[in-house]
Amino acid sequence: MFWLSHHHPDEYNRTYLLGGVRVCARCLGTYPVLLASMVGLLAARAPLKWEWDVPVVLLLTLPALGDWAVGRFRPASGSNIVRTATGVLLGLALGRSLQVHVQRPLPTVLLAQAALVTVVALPVILATYRKPRPD
Repeated sequence: MFWLSHHHPDEYNRTYLLGGVRVCARCLGTYPVLLASMVGLLAARAPLKWEWDVPVVLLLTLPALGDWAVGRFRPASGSNIVRTATGVLLGLALGRSLQVHVQRPLPTVLLAQAALVTVVALPVILATYRKPRPD
């Protein structure tokens, strides 16, 4: 069940306990919305290019990325409601970029989103990698 909760016991404050299973708060917002938005856009035959794709997708990605980054530096900070809400926004962003990607591989919107995540996540991961885990 790792895919439902990729958190160690010292991070269980970042999860919900649903039916005895730990579920990541952000993932609970992200994956259902990603699937629903992607399916909805595909079913509606949404255009493969909208003028505002890149800025909107990047703006929808930023809250989850920012909240995640803050949480890496201050693990006790934040709340699950905020994590789930930022996950919903991230799900919308991923739903759009992946909806285009499955029809036209590696679109600009997906590459821009990947670049944003890399530019933010890589330094945060490197800066926090060596922090010891509490026992």
